[in-house]
Amino acid sequence: MTFDTPAGTRGSRQPGGRFFLWFNRLMARRIRRSGSFGGFDALVLTTVGRKTGQPRTNPVGWFPGPDGTWLIVASAAGAAGNPAWYYNLAAHPDQVRIELDGKAYDVTAEQLHGAEREQAWRDIVARSPRFAQYQEKTDRQLPIIRLKSR
Repeated sequence: MTFDTPAGTRGSRQPGGRFFLWFNRLMARRIRRSGSFGGFDALVLTTVGRKTGQPRTNPVGWFPGPDGTWLIVASAAGAAGNPAWYYNLAAHPDQVRIELDGKAYDVTAEQLHGAEREQAWRDIVARSPRFAQYQEKTDRQLPIIRLKSR
């Protein structure tokens, strides 16, 4: 369960500060009602902050994985850096909760590597070509995380 993707040196700019927090809250509410945003199936991801120890909630697109798992991509829309939630998962992979279709699930997070990652990437890009565009914007390899019910 190694989370080992370093930040890149180039990528898209991400909004920050209060706007980003407001937007995340708005999208989390929308996902709880509809299960999607921006054309993606989406879930609400709650992690434990690696520095604060406080719950952190983020809207995240997801893709079906094998055996009833969920796959998420730490794309940050192609930013140079990984999203903060990636580092929270790395610090506390066994303290994760997702909300999906009106239900909450306690899950364990694991980063995919090697052939398993490559197969998942092909499946994700086939379902959502937007992720290939995100990858083109940055020089880091976009991490793929498997979420598995505990």
